[in-house]
Amino acid sequence: MNARLFCGALYVGVAVVLAACNGATRPRAAGRFDVGALDGQRAYDEVAALVALGRRDAGTPGGLRAAVHLRDRLEALGLEARIDAFEDPTPIGPLEFRNVVGRLPGRGRGLIILGSHFDTKRGMGPAFEGANDSGSSTGLLLELARVMRAGPVVDPEIWFAFFDGEESIERYGENDGLHGSRRMADALVAEGRASDVLAVVVLDMVGDRDLTITLPRNATPALLGLVMRAASDEGVRDRFRLFPYPIIDDHEPFLEAGMPAVCIIDFEFGSAPGLNDYWHTEEDRMDKISAESLDIVGRVTLRLVNRLLDGEAPRP
Repeated sequence: MNARLFCGALYVGVAVVLAACNGATRPRAAGRFDVGALDGQRAYDEVAALVALGRRDAGTPGGLRAAVHLRDRLEALGLEARIDAFEDPTPIGPLEFRNVVGRLPGRGRGLIILGSHFDTKRGMGPAFEGANDSGSSTGLLLELARVMRAGPVVDPEIWFAFFDGEESIERYGENDGLHGSRRMADALVAEGRASDVLAVVVLDMVGDRDLTITLPRNATPALLGLVMRAASDEGVRDRFRLFPYPIIDDHEPFLEAGMPAVCIIDFEFGSAPGLNDYWHTEEDRMDKISAESLDIVGRVTLRLVNRLLDGEAPRP
Protein backbone atom coordinates (compact mmCIF):
# COMPACT_ATOMS: atom_id res chain seq x y z
CA MET A 1 0.00 0.00 0.00
CA ASN A 2 1.12 3.36 0.81
CA ALA A 3 0.51 4.77 4.12
CA ARG A 4 3.53 5.97 6.03
CA LEU A 5 3.03 7.81 9.29
CA PHE A 6 4.13 11.39 9.59
CA CYS A 7 6.11 12.14 12.72
CA GLY A 8 4.64 15.41 13.82
CA ALA A 9 1.86 17.35 15.45
CA LEU A 10 -1.76 16.40 15.21
CA TYR A 11 -3.83 17.99 12.53
CA VAL A 12 -5.51 20.95 14.23
CA GLY A 13 -9.22 21.36 14.53
CA VAL A 14 -10.46 18.04 13.19
CA ALA A 15 -11.99 16.91 16.46
CA VAL A 16 -15.01 19.07 15.72
CA VAL A 17 -15.74 16.82 12.78
CA LEU A 18 -17.12 14.13 15.02
CA ALA A 19 -19.95 16.41 15.92
CA ALA A 20 -20.69 17.33 12.29
CA CYS A 21 -21.04 15.78 9.66
CA ASN A 22 -21.88 5.42 -21.80
CA GLY A 23 -24.23 7.54 -20.44
CA ALA A 24 -26.66 7.53 -23.40
CA THR A 25 -27.47 3.87 -22.73
CA ARG A 26 -28.26 4.47 -19.06
CA PRO A 27 -31.62 5.65 -17.68
CA ARG A 28 -31.74 9.43 -17.39
CA ALA A 29 -33.26 9.52 -13.94
CA ALA A 30 -32.25 11.40 -10.83
CA GLY A 31 -31.65 9.39 -7.73
CA ARG A 32 -29.21 7.73 -5.42
CA PHE A 33 -27.06 4.68 -5.81
CA ASP A 34 -28.42 1.40 -4.45
CA VAL A 35 -26.39 0.52 -1.37
CA GLY A 36 -27.96 -2.95 -1.30
CA ALA A 37 -26.55 -3.77 -4.73
CA LEU A 38 -22.98 -3.78 -3.40
CA ASP A 39 -21.66 -7.35 -3.18
CA GLY A 40 -18.61 -7.91 -0.97
CA GLN A 41 -18.02 -11.35 -2.47
CA ARG A 42 -17.79 -9.85 -5.95
CA ALA A 43 -15.25 -7.36 -4.63
CA TYR A 44 -13.28 -10.22 -3.02
CA ASP A 45 -13.28 -12.11 -6.33
CA GLU A 46 -11.91 -9.00 -8.08
CA VAL A 47 -9.09 -8.86 -5.52
CA ALA A 48 -8.31 -12.53 -6.12
CA ALA A 49 -8.17 -12.00 -9.89
CA LEU A 50 -5.77 -9.08 -9.47
CA VAL A 51 -3.53 -10.94 -7.01
CA ALA A 52 -3.41 -13.93 -9.38
CA LEU A 53 -1.60 -11.73 -11.91
CA GLY A 54 1.45 -11.61 -9.63
CA ARG A 55 3.49 -8.69 -8.32
CA ARG A 56 2.49 -5.26 -9.64
CA ASP A 57 5.46 -3.07 -8.75
CA ALA A 58 5.39 0.25 -10.60
CA GLY A 59 7.49 0.41 -13.74
CA THR A 60 7.67 -3.38 -14.19
CA PRO A 61 5.99 -5.80 -16.62
CA GLY A 62 3.78 -6.86 -13.72
CA GLY A 63 2.64 -3.27 -13.27
CA LEU A 64 1.75 -3.05 -16.96
CA ARG A 65 -0.10 -6.36 -16.78
CA ALA A 66 -2.18 -5.09 -13.86
CA ALA A 67 -2.97 -1.80 -15.61
CA VAL A 68 -4.22 -3.58 -18.73
CA HIS A 69 -6.30 -5.92 -16.56
CA LEU A 70 -7.95 -2.97 -14.79
CA ARG A 71 -8.69 -1.16 -18.04
CA ASP A 72 -10.23 -4.32 -19.49
CA ARG A 73 -12.35 -4.89 -16.38
CA LEU A 74 -13.67 -1.33 -16.49
CA GLU A 75 -14.56 -1.68 -20.15
CA ALA A 76 -16.27 -5.00 -19.46
CA LEU A 77 -18.37 -3.19 -16.85
CA GLY A 78 -19.46 -0.68 -19.50
CA LEU A 79 -17.34 2.30 -18.51
CA GLU A 80 -15.13 4.51 -20.62
CA ALA A 81 -11.59 3.55 -19.61
CA ARG A 82 -8.08 4.66 -20.44
CA ILE A 83 -4.49 4.13 -19.36
CA ASP A 84 -2.54 7.34 -18.72
CA ALA A 85 1.14 6.42 -19.11
CA PHE A 86 3.78 8.88 -17.97
CA GLU A 87 7.41 8.97 -16.89
CA ASP A 88 8.58 10.30 -13.54
CA PRO A 89 11.97 10.49 -11.80
CA THR A 90 12.55 8.12 -8.87
CA PRO A 91 15.49 7.29 -6.58
CA ILE A 92 16.45 4.48 -9.00
CA GLY A 93 16.03 6.55 -12.15
CA PRO A 94 13.09 7.40 -14.42
CA LEU A 95 10.21 4.90 -14.42
CA GLU A 96 7.07 4.63 -16.51
CA PHE A 97 3.88 4.75 -14.46
CA ARG A 98 0.35 4.00 -15.62
CA ASN A 99 -2.79 5.39 -14.07
CA VAL A 100 -6.02 3.69 -15.09
CA VAL A 101 -9.17 5.81 -15.13
CA GLY A 102 -12.77 4.73 -15.63
CA ARG A 103 -15.23 7.53 -16.36
CA LEU A 104 -18.94 7.60 -15.60
CA PRO A 105 -20.44 10.64 -17.37
CA GLY A 106 -22.74 12.96 -15.45
CA ARG A 107 -25.59 15.12 -16.67
CA GLY A 108 -24.49 18.31 -14.96
CA ARG A 109 -21.48 19.92 -13.33
CA GLY A 110 -19.12 18.61 -10.70
CA LEU A 111 -16.70 15.72 -10.34
CA ILE A 112 -16.35 12.98 -7.71
CA ILE A 113 -13.15 10.92 -7.74
CA LEU A 114 -13.01 7.51 -6.09
CA GLY A 115 -9.43 6.24 -5.96
CA SER A 116 -7.19 3.32 -5.08
CA HIS A 117 -3.55 2.57 -5.79
CA PHE A 118 -2.86 -0.79 -7.41
CA ASP A 119 0.95 -1.02 -7.26
CA THR A 120 2.76 -3.27 -4.80
CA LYS A 121 5.73 -2.39 -2.61
CA ARG A 122 9.16 -3.15 -4.06
CA GLY A 123 11.64 -5.37 -2.26
CA MET A 124 9.15 -7.72 -0.64
CA GLY A 125 9.67 -11.48 -0.39
CA PRO A 126 8.65 -13.94 -3.12
CA ALA A 127 5.36 -14.83 -1.40
CA PHE A 128 4.20 -11.21 -1.11
CA GLU A 129 0.72 -10.70 -2.61
CA GLY A 130 -0.37 -7.23 -1.56
CA ALA A 131 -3.86 -8.64 -1.06
CA ASN A 132 -4.86 -5.96 1.43
CA ASP A 133 -2.38 -3.21 0.61
CA SER A 134 -3.61 -2.17 -2.82
CA GLY A 135 -5.49 -5.36 -3.70
CA SER A 136 -8.48 -4.87 -1.38
CA SER A 137 -9.21 -1.28 -2.35
CA THR A 138 -8.68 -1.99 -6.04
CA GLY A 139 -11.10 -4.91 -6.06
CA LEU A 140 -13.65 -2.89 -4.11
CA LEU A 141 -13.31 0.04 -6.50
CA LEU A 142 -14.17 -2.26 -9.41
CA GLU A 143 -17.25 -3.46 -7.53
CA LEU A 144 -18.26 0.15 -6.83
CA ALA A 145 -17.87 0.86 -10.55
CA ARG A 146 -20.21 -2.05 -11.34
CA VAL A 147 -22.88 -0.86 -8.93
CA MET A 148 -22.69 2.79 -9.95
CA ARG A 149 -22.62 2.00 -13.66
CA ALA A 150 -25.94 0.17 -13.19
CA GLY A 151 -27.42 3.07 -11.23
CA PRO A 152 -29.00 6.35 -12.27
CA VAL A 153 -27.18 9.05 -14.18
CA VAL A 154 -26.40 11.72 -11.59
CA ASP A 155 -25.29 15.32 -11.96
CA PRO A 156 -21.55 15.04 -11.23
CA GLU A 157 -19.17 13.07 -13.40
CA ILE A 158 -17.58 10.19 -11.47
CA TRP A 159 -14.05 8.89 -12.00
CA PHE A 160 -12.77 5.55 -10.78
CA ALA A 161 -9.04 6.27 -10.51
CA PHE A 162 -6.50 3.47 -10.09
CA PHE A 163 -3.21 5.13 -9.16
CA ASP A 164 0.21 3.72 -9.97
CA GLY A 165 3.36 4.49 -8.00
CA GLU A 166 1.78 5.21 -4.64
CA GLU A 167 4.41 3.16 -2.85
CA SER A 168 7.75 4.79 -2.15
CA ILE A 169 10.98 3.10 -3.20
CA GLU A 170 13.09 4.57 -0.40
CA ARG A 171 11.24 7.34 1.44
CA TYR A 172 8.24 9.48 0.53
CA GLY A 173 9.31 12.73 -1.06
CA GLU A 174 8.99 14.89 -4.17
CA ASN A 175 10.24 12.13 -6.48
CA ASP A 176 9.34 9.08 -4.44
CA GLY A 177 5.78 7.84 -3.96
CA LEU A 178 2.33 9.25 -4.79
CA HIS A 179 3.31 9.49 -8.47
CA GLY A 180 -0.10 8.66 -9.92
CA SER A 181 -2.20 10.81 -7.60
CA ARG A 182 0.17 13.75 -8.01
CA ARG A 183 -0.12 13.37 -11.78
CA MET A 184 -3.92 13.54 -11.66
CA ALA A 185 -4.06 16.42 -9.17
CA ASP A 186 -1.60 18.47 -11.23
CA ALA A 187 -3.59 17.80 -14.41
CA LEU A 188 -6.85 18.93 -12.81
CA VAL A 189 -5.22 22.18 -11.74
CA ALA A 190 -3.62 22.73 -15.16
CA GLU A 191 -6.94 22.11 -16.92
CA GLY A 192 -8.84 24.46 -14.59
CA ARG A 193 -10.98 21.65 -13.21
CA ALA A 194 -9.87 21.62 -9.58
CA SER A 195 -12.84 23.78 -8.61
CA ASP A 196 -15.21 21.18 -10.14
CA VAL A 197 -14.10 18.50 -7.68
CA LEU A 198 -16.72 17.85 -5.02
CA ALA A 199 -14.68 15.18 -3.25
CA VAL A 200 -11.74 12.83 -3.66
CA VAL A 201 -12.28 9.60 -1.70
CA VAL A 202 -9.21 7.36 -1.57
CA LEU A 203 -9.62 3.76 -0.40
CA ASP A 204 -6.64 1.77 0.90
CA MET A 205 -6.18 -1.38 3.02
CA VAL A 206 -9.92 -1.93 3.44
CA GLY A 207 -10.13 -5.72 3.47
CA ASP A 208 -8.70 -6.69 6.87
CA ARG A 209 -10.79 -9.43 8.49
CA ASP A 210 -10.54 -7.50 11.76
CA LEU A 211 -11.77 -4.23 10.25
CA THR A 212 -11.10 -0.95 12.05
CA ILE A 213 -11.08 2.04 9.74
CA THR A 214 -8.54 4.60 10.98
CA LEU A 215 -9.34 7.86 9.21
CA PRO A 216 -6.18 9.99 9.01
CA ARG A 217 -6.43 13.51 10.34
CA ASN A 218 -4.87 15.07 7.25
CA ALA A 219 -8.18 15.30 5.40
CA THR A 220 -10.92 17.82 4.71
CA PRO A 221 -12.71 18.08 8.10
CA ALA A 222 -16.24 18.29 6.70
CA LEU A 223 -15.57 15.26 4.51
CA LEU A 224 -14.37 13.30 7.54
CA GLY A 225 -17.66 14.20 9.16
CA LEU A 226 -19.60 12.88 6.17
CA VAL A 227 -17.72 9.58 6.32
CA MET A 228 -18.66 9.20 9.99
CA ARG A 229 -22.29 9.99 9.23
CA ALA A 230 -22.30 7.48 6.36
CA ALA A 231 -20.90 4.85 8.74
CA SER A 232 -23.67 5.66 11.22
CA ASP A 233 -26.25 5.35 8.43
CA GLU A 234 -24.93 1.84 7.73
CA GLY A 235 -24.86 0.93 11.45
CA VAL A 236 -21.09 0.40 11.55
CA ARG A 237 -19.95 3.57 13.28
CA ASP A 238 -18.05 1.44 15.80
CA ARG A 239 -15.74 0.29 12.99
CA PHE A 240 -14.68 3.86 12.13
CA ARG A 241 -12.50 6.19 14.18
CA LEU A 242 -10.04 9.03 13.77
CA PHE A 243 -6.39 7.99 13.69
CA PRO A 244 -4.09 9.90 16.08
CA TYR A 245 -1.77 11.01 13.27
CA PRO A 246 -1.77 12.01 9.63
CA ILE A 247 -1.03 9.27 7.07
CA ILE A 248 0.74 9.74 3.76
CA ASP A 249 -1.54 8.45 1.02
CA ASP A 250 -2.94 9.32 -2.40
CA HIS A 251 -5.39 11.88 -1.03
CA GLU A 252 -2.53 14.24 -0.14
CA PRO A 253 -1.74 15.72 -3.59
CA PHE A 254 -5.40 16.68 -3.95
CA LEU A 255 -5.48 18.28 -0.51
CA GLU A 256 -2.34 20.24 -1.33
CA ALA A 257 -4.00 21.48 -4.53
CA GLY A 258 -7.04 22.73 -2.59
CA MET A 259 -9.49 19.92 -3.39
CA PRO A 260 -11.64 18.24 -0.70
CA ALA A 261 -10.15 14.82 0.01
CA VAL A 262 -10.25 11.98 2.51
CA CYS A 263 -8.63 8.54 2.88
CA ILE A 264 -10.62 5.54 4.11
CA ILE A 265 -7.97 3.16 5.44
CA ASP A 266 -7.47 0.50 8.10
CA PHE A 267 -3.91 1.11 9.28
CA GLU A 268 -4.09 -1.58 11.95
CA PHE A 269 -3.40 -4.68 9.86
CA GLY A 270 -1.76 -7.19 12.12
CA SER A 271 -1.67 -10.20 14.39
CA ALA A 272 -3.41 -8.42 17.29
CA PRO A 273 -5.64 -5.37 17.77
CA GLY A 274 -3.75 -2.12 17.33
CA LEU A 275 -0.80 -3.72 15.53
CA ASN A 276 0.21 -3.22 11.91
CA ASP A 277 2.73 -6.05 11.64
CA TYR A 278 1.25 -7.61 8.47
CA TRP A 279 1.79 -4.40 6.51
CA HIS A 280 4.51 -4.68 3.85
CA THR A 281 5.24 -8.32 4.74
CA GLU A 282 4.50 -11.69 3.18
CA GLU A 283 1.61 -12.01 5.64
CA ASP A 284 -0.40 -9.69 3.36
CA ARG A 285 -2.23 -12.56 1.67
CA MET A 286 -5.78 -13.34 0.57
CA ASP A 287 -6.45 -15.30 3.77
CA LYS A 288 -6.06 -12.07 5.75
CA ILE A 289 -8.96 -10.26 4.03
CA SER A 290 -12.70 -10.93 3.93
CA ALA A 291 -15.71 -10.23 1.72
CA GLU A 292 -17.54 -8.92 4.80
CA SER A 293 -15.01 -6.14 5.38
CA LEU A 294 -15.11 -5.17 1.70
CA ASP A 295 -18.90 -5.12 1.89
CA ILE A 296 -18.88 -2.80 4.91
CA VAL A 297 -16.49 -0.29 3.37
CA GLY A 298 -18.25 -0.44 0.00
CA ARG A 299 -21.64 0.29 1.51
CA VAL A 300 -20.29 3.18 3.56
CA THR A 301 -18.61 4.61 0.46
CA LEU A 302 -21.87 4.43 -1.48
CA ARG A 303 -23.71 6.15 1.37
CA LEU A 304 -21.02 8.83 1.39
CA VAL A 305 -21.45 9.40 -2.35
CA ASN A 306 -25.22 9.57 -1.90
CA ARG A 307 -24.77 12.27 0.74
CA LEU A 308 -22.60 14.20 -1.71
CA LEU A 309 -25.34 13.87 -4.31
CA ASP A 310 -27.81 15.22 -1.75
CA GLY A 311 -25.84 18.45 -1.70
CA GLU A 312 -23.59 17.82 1.29
CA ALA A 313 -20.41 18.50 -0.68
CA PRO A 314 -17.67 19.87 1.61
CA ARG A 315 -15.40 22.82 1.12
CA PRO A 316 -11.62 22.21 1.00
